[in-house]
Amino acid sequence: MQTVILMWCLRALCRLVVCSERHTFITLYTEINGQTVAGIPDISAVTTLDGQQIDYYDSEIKKLIPKQDWMKEFASEDRFKEYTEFRERVQQTNKINIRFIMEQFNQSHGVHVYQRMYGCDWDDETGESRGFDQHGYDGQDFIFLDLKELRYITPVLQGIITAQKWNKNREQLELLKQYYEYECVEWLKYFLTLRKAGLEKRGTPVVSLLQRSSSSPVECHATGFYPSAVTITWLRKREDHDEDVDLGQLLPNEDGTFQKTSILNIHPDEWKKHQYVCVVEHEGKTIQKILRENEIKSNNSKLLIVRYIVKFFFYVLLCKMAFKECWVNYLKIVVKITNFR
Repeated sequence: MQTVILMWCLRALCRLVVCSERHTFITLYTEINGQTVAGIPDISAVTTLDGQQIDYYDSEIKKLIPKQDWMKEFASEDRFKEYTEFRERVQQTNKINIRFIMEQFNQSHGVHVYQRMYGCDWDDETGESRGFDQHGYDGQDFIFLDLKELRYITPVLQGIITAQKWNKNREQLELLKQYYEYECVEWLKYFLTLRKAGLEKRGTPVVSLLQRSSSSPVECHATGFYPSAVTITWLRKREDHDEDVDLGQLLPNEDGTFQKTSILNIHPDEWKKHQYVCVVEHEGKTIQKILRENEIKSNNSKLLIVRYIVKFFFYVLLCKMAFKECWVNYLKIVVKITNFR
């Protein structure tokens, strides 16, 4: 299961730097056996598309909740019923699995956690796809399906009986192979199409001029755009100005759109004397913001705070992936967030 989680992190990182055209579709089920804390459901499930949550289900609400606007439109379609029913069938299977696993560990009571992560990824350039189905128990890998060999493999002694039992069911193995090689990929492609259509409806950038304090550099911040390709430039007296300009990295928003920033590192006295304009170009549309004091959102702006929080989580992701140098940037972002008053 750690392998798939690492793969998910790498996919999320690649979305930021556009290093791959491979897409992922993953569902993670969590089932708790035993007395749980109030408010924590016995069963919950989360589905992500390219690392972004698209739906949620648990045993208390007993229904599938769309987590993106374009998924809410899908909820009104006939296929949503089929999609929900599949989720419920897997839930029933997981209930049986956790009891069987407890027996293998010679456990009859206590609180135990069973997790199943399954899904597929697909490269829209090469057409290559891969499926995966991994099971964990009490935080450790328990068993996984090797689709090339079409058999279950376990890294623990307690999983041997389970692997032998599941490997005898050849009909079920063939059904799983069919699902991960074809049906899962078709669902992935279908959701990519829905997401693209939904985001394109509202993908025009929202452009703001931001400044932490009266002496800080001015940032031209574009957000809410899709697809990710965007150009941000500065004009001085109607001519291109690329000196003292720092272009920020592309960052994802929670809703699947993107954001990007360009920082103008000049003293306020300079831009007050000469007219500076931020120009954002996206999908054939051009948005201009003239740098004036009344156009600037200062350090108490919620939008600026949100932008630093997004950066904060981005660096946390990198740090979890063992890029030690990111901690310097991580600490800088923490300081920026805590300095807001």
